[in-house]
Amino acid sequence: MNRNYYNNMGNVGGANEAEFCPDCPTQTIYDPPITQYENYYHPQLVNVIQNIETVKQHHCCPVYQHQYTHTEKNVMVSSVKKKKRAKISSKKRSNK
Repeated sequence: MNRNYYNNMGNVGGANEAEFCPDCPTQTIYDPPITQYENYYHPQLVNVIQNIETVKQHHCCPVYQHQYTHTEKNVMVSSVKKKKRAKISSKKRSNK
């Protein structure tokens, strides 16, 4: 994997791409501290009463019914078949 992000710069200062290395200073950054928690759980009985309501919803859904139209047309076609003649070489024509 080529990590040189300056590939599109071409030749810089007469040096070819393999020799080119920019002078980038090292930087140090500090992320904010991470807080870790350790959780301990203890059982506690809680009575939950849940009411259930049923709502019957009715929806209209499109059901596609395809209908087609049909057209006809009459076209005249020639019954004469065109045959290609075989080419006769110039030697055969001169013999006739």
